[in-house]
Amino acid sequence: MNNILSALESYMLDNADDVAKAMADDFRKRRIEKNLTREQVAELSGVAVSNIVRFEQKGLISLKNLISLAMVLDYTSEIKNIFSQPKYSTMEELTQIRKNMGKSRAYRKSSARTEG
Repeated sequence: MNNILSALESYMLDNADDVAKAMADDFRKRRIEKNLTREQVAELSGVAVSNIVRFEQKGLISLKNLISLAMVLDYTSEIKNIFSQPKYSTMEELTQIRKNMGKSRAYRKSSARTEG
């Protein structure tokens, strides 16, 4: 039942603030499970205790500090690979991804031009 609620909750997160707060809540749970205080995590990560408090309470943190915290809790590969796999929800998206693989930059979609 918990897995079903967890899956439903992940679909209900509809903005960046909600996602950030959920990540912060999960971080706090993992930190406590490892019996680490904020001070210990700060010492191991080089992230100021005040930044850890702000993250846990408000979900606010810089990317570099988030990576440092993830590394302390042994989530290096998870955070390193966050964008490693293409994501798609339609066959059209998959086709576009395959078409663009190997490109080094994106181009603005061109609209029909009229010559005059």
